[in-house]
Amino acid sequence: MDDNKKKALAAALGQIERQFGKGAVMLMGEQERQEVPAISTGSLGLDIALGIGGLPKGRIVEIYGPESSGKTTLTLSVIAQAQKAGATCAFVDAEHALDPEYAAKLGVNVDDLLVSQPDTGEQALEITDMLVRSNAVDVIIIDSVAALTPKAEIEGDMGDMHVGLQARLMSQALRKITGNIKNANCLVIFINQIRMKIGVMFGSPETTTGGNALKFYSSVRLDIRRTGAVKEGDVVVGSETRVKVVKNKMAPPFRQAEFQILYGKGIYLNGEMIDLGVLHGFVEKAGAWYSYNGSKIGQGKANSAKFLDDNPEIKEALEKQLRAKLLGPKSDAEMAEIKVMPKMSKAAKAAADEAEAAEMALENGSDSSNN
Repeated sequence: MDDNKKKALAAALGQIERQFGKGAVMLMGEQERQEVPAISTGSLGLDIALGIGGLPKGRIVEIYGPESSGKTTLTLSVIAQAQKAGATCAFVDAEHALDPEYAAKLGVNVDDLLVSQPDTGEQALEITDMLVRSNAVDVIIIDSVAALTPKAEIEGDMGDMHVGLQARLMSQALRKITGNIKNANCLVIFINQIRMKIGVMFGSPETTTGGNALKFYSSVRLDIRRTGAVKEGDVVVGSETRVKVVKNKMAPPFRQAEFQILYGKGIYLNGEMIDLGVLHGFVEKAGAWYSYNGSKIGQGKANSAKFLDDNPEIKEALEKQLRAKLLGPKSDAEMAEIKVMPKMSKAAKAAADEAEAAEMALENGSDSSNN
């Protein structure tokens, strides 16, 4: 660039900074790009599929899927993880269907959770904007876009046509709050429902409510589906769930994660960690037995998962190893910490040995009775 252009650019930048403040325009290479902070979803597999270890702060996220697919459960799990890190969370319950007891079972501190049950869509989005602009709220959930009913529709008669009213409402609101969300570094999650388009011959007839604006403004879009049932005997105790990252501005999209949601307990993190540990070589599997760091931890996934609950230091170490391998460590110090496998406590080793001895005795007894 010649000197005249440099002087003209410097004068323009100076005028812009005087009028709009410092940082209104900056060179991309002036400082290293900061990593986007993320909030865990409560599912290790989904955190890995998202590429940054969770859902990004300062961005809009859309979670959609059929009924009873786990949309609200997933968002409550995000709130529980955020609260563990000291974050302030809000739940805008436009559906008027939030169950505090269920939320508490999933680990949500309901006493510290801000809850709003607005009467109209305009009220819900205005409350959301005010919470964002307060700079004091870290996570806001809107449940759901389909329930954000415009005031004109509520005040009108049943059967009145209001074409495109909700789409215009969402478009205006998102234009207004997107910049505030970035400045406040607040994660805003919109839960959405699925509808069917009539007359579609090719491709998927599914679409989401509220128009197209949310699709464009969202940095991450998650498609959550129930793929099967989790059973104990003949009793259904949970759901097999698959989440597809259909849009991701933070990392490569179209990755998938599969996990179990247990009724009354939420995402089955321990079972997920056992499966990922076996897949990536941190947990050894021989027959029905699972071993970690050379010591048996249980027979069957359920017993091994219970072992992780009883030994939080082992669980934490396994999670760090999986995140380091699949997401990459943050620093050399963290890498050194991850490489050090904790030794199993005497009580934990004794419990594992006792379980193994009992199993061996049971097998020997059955062999002798057969002979």
